[in-house]
Amino acid sequence: MADANAAVAVVTVSLVLLGLSSGLSLSWALLPVAVVVLIFVLASGLKGRDERAHLNVCVLVLGDIGRSPRMQYHALSLSRHGYNVTLIGFLGTKPHQDILEDDRIDILPISELKGLTAGPKIFRYASKVIFQTFQLFCVLMKIEDQGYILMQNPPGLPAIAVTWVASRFRGNQFIIDWHNYGYTIMALTHGQNHFIVKMAKWYEKLFGCFSDHNLCVTNAMREDLRRNWNIEATTLYDKPPPIFRETPLKLQHELFIRMGSTYLPFRPSPDVTKEYMELTAFTERNTQTGAVMHSSGRPALLISSTSWTEDEDFSILLEALEEYEKFVEAGHRLPSLVCVITGTPQCKGPQKEYYKKLIDSKELQHIKICTPWLEAEDYPVLLGSADLGVCLHKSSSGLDLPMKVVDMFGCCLPVCAIHFQCLHELVKHEENGLIFKDSKELSEQLKLLFSDFPSDQGKLGIFRKNQRESGQQRWDENWDQNVLPLIKEHCD
Repeated sequence: MADANAAVAVVTVSLVLLGLSSGLSLSWALLPVAVVVLIFVLASGLKGRDERAHLNVCVLVLGDIGRSPRMQYHALSLSRHGYNVTLIGFLGTKPHQDILEDDRIDILPISELKGLTAGPKIFRYASKVIFQTFQLFCVLMKIEDQGYILMQNPPGLPAIAVTWVASRFRGNQFIIDWHNYGYTIMALTHGQNHFIVKMAKWYEKLFGCFSDHNLCVTNAMREDLRRNWNIEATTLYDKPPPIFRETPLKLQHELFIRMGSTYLPFRPSPDVTKEYMELTAFTERNTQTGAVMHSSGRPALLISSTSWTEDEDFSILLEALEEYEKFVEAGHRLPSLVCVITGTPQCKGPQKEYYKKLIDSKELQHIKICTPWLEAEDYPVLLGSADLGVCLHKSSSGLDLPMKVVDMFGCCLPVCAIHFQCLHELVKHEENGLIFKDSKELSEQLKLLFSDFPSDQGKLGIFRKNQRESGQQRWDENWDQNVLPLIKEHCD
């Protein structure tokens, strides 16, 4: 708290000096001082006004709740330990069914405000921030008293500042869960030297110090926060919940049947017919006995997931698949591939249309590429049915880890992942997967891993066996060890 108060003083003095340098009179330049004093006076009078507040926790994400799995897991863990949760965010994608059915979790949707639609881009963006500020502040002031507000960052503009102010008014503890740095994501579009990016970094670094407690996703980020931002954080690695596991063959077949009704790559070859057998591209079920088995000569199922953003270069995968096609045509003993790239219809990342056109332009004989939409409940079933996962996520900061790989490992699915700074904290090269740097390396890895397919004696089988035997920790155990003590210490 002392560090946060010092940061408040720094920001207040900075705003005063900025006002004076901009030509404001002394009385107007001192306005930030008056505002800060008022906040602290009111906050001191409001603290502890509800004896039951320690049983309430607000989980906040200024984004789509359905596409924020870590914050949904936080909410479920809090509920599991008897806390009442108010989950605030946008309702774009349907949240997980467990969230919807939990009596202790109330979803409080907020609107995804767009700001002005005319005028210079900087003013349109500023108006969006202002509108979001007023909306979020009103929502946080109206909800019942909370012991904690647990906020995801990014996005943190204007959420960090607004949540801090509301926390001081309401007298609750304020936690930031650092998933990444917002300014580094902005830099992917605008460049590191853009004025908006520099302002975002200044804002995030200073207001980030206002929190009472901090969580982060890697040890590398924890060290960076401590060294460069003077913020002490607890590392809470992403871990898979129990829904991510290897999928039994019967459930695989049922999923493939459903997906085959919409997506051609999941259907059997029209030339293949078997009496008393229900067929998919990968499995067959005896309609008389109900027994399910893998189809002879089945293709390998490769899966990747994306938000279609700048931190994922899918041209690397597409180029690797073209090289794989050449290996097959050259006579290498390799299976055909079905490559599934998952997303959601609400996902409108800037690269989506570009890559869909690129995919449609490919004429591959031994590889089928499919971009389906999956219900939240079907995604872990598909991961648990796949033969290999591919991750093209490159952290904008080099300090966060891809949750999609965490989910894949929960399903004991071997992974090929593109290299970046702290990936070694998750992917162990030649142990639970392989790390590549470009499309050539990836294509060679695909050839290596599928050379023994479908035998479980090759590299794929070894990686899967290593994961089964690793006894990897799950989300609940991880959360109970790292977050629950903090909540109990300050709320009970």
